Amino acid sequence: MLEVTAAQMKQLEDRANTNGLSYEDMMENAGQAAARILLECMPDFRTAAILCGKGNNGGDGFVVARKLFEAGRRVCIILTDGAPAGPGAAYTNYMRARRLSIPLFSLDEILGQEERLIQNTNVIVDAVTGTGFHGELRKNAKMAAQIANRANGFVMALDVPSGVEADTGRAAEGAVRANLTVTFHARKPCHRLCKDLCGDVRVARIGI
Repeated sequence: MLEVTAAQMKQLEDRANTNGLSYEDMMENAGQAAARILLECMPDFRTAAILCGKGNNGGDGFVVARKLFEAGRRVCIILTDGAPAGPGAAYTNYMRARRLSIPLFSLDEILGQEERLIQNTNVIVDAVTGTGFHGELRKNAKMAAQIANRANGFVMALDVPSGVEADTGRAAEGAVRANLTVTFHARKPCHRLCKDLCGDVRVARIGI
């Protein structure tokens, strides 16, 4: 079974971009594939909350949000650290989600009454930290992970659960516990080394 490290994956993405498959195309393919897998696994869910960081993992989350919204699900996006900076693929997909008027909240806005609504949503999508994560979760990412872990719904992580190191499988305190992890192009070592937090692992093709 194909397995790549975070550095190897970055090299593959850079090479694909050089050969004409843009980072934006790869992000679109990743988010579309993750949304499709979620809809196949959970065809009857009605509500989803997408936890999005400022990096490319959050960009994947914006694509997932858009595709679930287009599929008729009630979707909201929680920005863990504000909007991504432009230009770039993550910012492009953030703006696409805004143009669809998908409800957007900051993490601060979610605390309290809104957090209770999130806890009872059908699906939580973890798109906070990606394969570049190392060390400990920062304050807001840790708060987002706590929301995901306290939620009653099904948790899907994009690429790796937030707080899990892709290469070592080391889990930071408070790391997300996912029911399903959709990873892109190939499995990462953490999916073998940290199975208890990754849940079921599905590989999504992104055109590489």
